Amino acid sequence: MSTQNKLWFKNWPPEVPKQIHCPNISLQNILSHSARDYPEKTAIVYGEREITYSQLEAFSNQFANALAKLGVKKGERVAIFLPNVPQFIIAYFGALRVGAVVTTISPLHREREVEYQLVDSGAETIVLLDSLCPIVEKVGEKTKLKNVIVTRLNLESNPPDISNVLCFEKLLNQNINEPVKVEIDPLEDLATLQYTGGTTGTPKGAMLTHSNLLLNALAFAAWIKGAMAQETFLTALPLFHIYGMTTSMTVPIHLAAKMVLMPKFEPAKALEIVQRQRVTVFCGVPTMYSVLLANPELGKYDLTSIRVCISGASSLPPQLQNKFMQVTGGFLAEGYGLTEASPVTHCTPVDKTMKTVRVGSIGLPLPDTEARIVDLETGEKTLKQGETGELAVKGPQVMKGYWNSPRETAMVLREGWLLTGDIARMDQDGYFYITDRKKDLIKYKDYSVYPREIEDVLYDHPAIKLCAVIGKADTAAGEVPKAFIVPKEGASVSKEEIMAFVNTRVAPYKAIREVELRKELPISSAGKVLRRLLAQEEKRNCLLHPYLPSEQSS
Repeated sequence: MSTQNKLWFKNWPPEVPKQIHCPNISLQNILSHSARDYPEKTAIVYGEREITYSQLEAFSNQFANALAKLGVKKGERVAIFLPNVPQFIIAYFGALRVGAVVTTISPLHREREVEYQLVDSGAETIVLLDSLCPIVEKVGEKTKLKNVIVTRLNLESNPPDISNVLCFEKLLNQNINEPVKVEIDPLEDLATLQYTGGTTGTPKGAMLTHSNLLLNALAFAAWIKGAMAQETFLTALPLFHIYGMTTSMTVPIHLAAKMVLMPKFEPAKALEIVQRQRVTVFCGVPTMYSVLLANPELGKYDLTSIRVCISGASSLPPQLQNKFMQVTGGFLAEGYGLTEASPVTHCTPVDKTMKTVRVGSIGLPLPDTEARIVDLETGEKTLKQGETGELAVKGPQVMKGYWNSPRETAMVLREGWLLTGDIARMDQDGYFYITDRKKDLIKYKDYSVYPREIEDVLYDHPAIKLCAVIGKADTAAGEVPKAFIVPKEGASVSKEEIMAFVNTRVAPYKAIREVELRKELPISSAGKVLRRLLAQEEKRNCLLHPYLPSEQSS
């Protein structure tokens, strides 16, 4: 055991095991176990509809059999292009049952982004809302898609009448409920291909196995001290994102908990759901907690059912943390993770007896997880307590690598250690603190925005010679994308034209909020634009001129 491990073991949360026993089972079996032990327990609440665990198990079996009948085989990619609706969960576990690999796509993505993921993953089957069909129709010929399965927001509504596609609801009505028998090696076989910009900004599929996702869910459930068949989760984080997928879907299913689905986070509705459903667990991001507390009618809701909330994706302001705990009486813990780690690696101990919460700390590593601070130059030398370097993690939740990207995989995986790209330090008690980001990613609310992806779009504009995108501080969103542009000689282009050009080609959360035209940009000796210098300059300007919320950041 390393010295660093011993440091945090002395602060280990009570009732949480340091190691988690993981049965050698595939991920979909957690649903089978909950359906077997708690068949009549409510699994999903969606609007006025409730689905029990036995019904959810039957639906996923029916969908698995439908996929098998369509010829979907083990290892093939099934894309899920849905918001937080019951069909997402049914399709997810149904695909796993046939041994398929799930790749989830944000419903906010535009044609260019959807096409890239479908082509790179090699998906041959996709499940999507009828409203998203136009996107798939436009990119379909460039992909390997064979099966297009369409549904509507309301699972009980009339099936969509669209030619050349399959109807999700009709596939569930085939009354074939027998489990599909496929041999799966939990340690080796992939469950998901989860796309992330990683450390370079180019979207890559993180290869996550059944064991990666299962062990992370078991460790997180133990960390929050989840009570079997007694919890109610508010599932408002998007399920297509790994944070929501693990903490707000896989974990509650393992605990046979009730999941209240929100396709879109609406503060007033969320408060009403917490009161009416007596929500006990809510995983979110700082902006979610901020808008809940800012609701003018906050005082009329009874939020005392909340036992624990987790905040991730960006740093949690201490004032927000303290006020939320005062209002609800629950415990709001800050955590940390990344797609490449399924995603959770660290979290503040969930313990109301703690006299003080360590402000700014992401807490301690989860069970079975090791963490250390390494030098920024080589990533090989372990630094001492208090020294600042790159955070490296090691554990059963760490991915196998990036799909079709051996070079990028070798850059971040070193003898089982994952280099996170985040700059951090560890204090004398083993608590970790993120101090900066080695990578240039922009944190817009709970979304990661990678500058290079937006820059690639900008370079498609005929009038742009050079460009760079950075994150500009914003009180409402955390950061918003700002573009620096050098036009080509003799070219005439306006800021508004550039913004319109980009913002119709990327998801709304990636939209550029500000453009600055320049004659030149700082360039390195290797010919690369120095984003960090632009970011430092922007930061100095913000200190001289306190920033206001962006008009489009809400």
